[in-house]
Amino acid sequence: MNFKNESGKLVLFFEGRIDSYNADQRGAEIQQIIDENPHEEITFDLDQLEYISSAGLRIVLRIRKSEPTLTLINASPDVYDIFDMTGFTEMIPVVKAYRKFSIDGCEVIGAGANGVVYRLNPDTIIKVYKNPDSLPDIQRERELARKAFVLGIPTAIPYDVVKVGDKFGSVFELLNAQPFANLIAADMDRMDYYIDLYVELLKKIHSTQTKAGEMPDMKATALKWAEFLKDYLSEEEYGKLYSLINEVPEDNHIVHGDCHIKNVMMQNGEVLLIDMDTLCLGHPIFEFSSMFLAYGGINENHHEKTMDFLGLPYEVAVEIWYKTLKKYFGTDDENKIKEYSDKAKVVGYTRIIRRMIRRHGLENEEDKKDIELFMGNLKELLKTVDTLMF
Repeated sequence: MNFKNESGKLVLFFEGRIDSYNADQRGAEIQQIIDENPHEEITFDLDQLEYISSAGLRIVLRIRKSEPTLTLINASPDVYDIFDMTGFTEMIPVVKAYRKFSIDGCEVIGAGANGVVYRLNPDTIIKVYKNPDSLPDIQRERELARKAFVLGIPTAIPYDVVKVGDKFGSVFELLNAQPFANLIAADMDRMDYYIDLYVELLKKIHSTQTKAGEMPDMKATALKWAEFLKDYLSEEEYGKLYSLINEVPEDNHIVHGDCHIKNVMMQNGEVLLIDMDTLCLGHPIFEFSSMFLAYGGINENHHEKTMDFLGLPYEVAVEIWYKTLKKYFGTDDENKIKEYSDKAKVVGYTRIIRRMIRRHGLENEEDKKDIELFMGNLKELLKTVDTLMF
């Protein structure tokens, strides 16, 4: 049998079959490996195991008695069913193998900081997480989506976790669903229609309340963004920025955190929200700050990148931003719309400057120019914006 022992973590790789014909031999091989390899944890990787009989199960049970850390991973559906039907899953951690998917040639229908969303076929989409160690993030997003769904926010809940290369993905059933960005690009004359539906969804989200602690606190996160900029602003500028965010009242209403038109889908006439890992609680100012970035704020120096992200020209994205503000706040007063936009920009610039600096943006010329632009804009806004409330 193949095995590895790294830092006291012993992994044995099972192949083929374990039945009454070879159980004694396989059992002796397994025990010899265990005896000759000092360890603190032990795992049986069943990825290549085709079948295990009652004789094989007795081997596992015997080893479990002397190895309390024993865990079984990558069990195929058939092998997992054997462990499940015989009650082993109640005694030993048994992890089912993840189905494997390829995204070669698949359409990208959305992207965010944590992952990329692909269409596998007309019925199915998959969100592939960028971090290979993303299982806790996937579980967290699933739980947030479930909470939102129960509270009446229309969303899709993932029904499976799969492997895509060395990364994990969440699979959703979204029959014939299309992002609003695609629908607007295909029929610009219906832009206002889709913005009406979009704003209706935003108001539904922002009017939905839950208990404090049920979801992350967006204000607390935004204050950390501001704290990061302390060394990059004057004392007066930093004090003003921190106070503006700190004075936003605590709020237990839901904020999506990344509610742009790539994350809003139309499925058979029903509007659905996806990409729920950013769900949090807070004032809508934090929602609008992320929306500003999505609709061109992040690409003020690179208009062509908005086309790459939304599939729409920069000018159209900016138009959608201002139309959304007008519809949400129910006004065509240009001064009021500029006021609301400026408030969102204060938080938006704070967020993107911090992110770019943390990703070593000051070390390359292109990012450095962006940071300088955003920082200059932020400093100008701090001279005129006296509250983030609306």
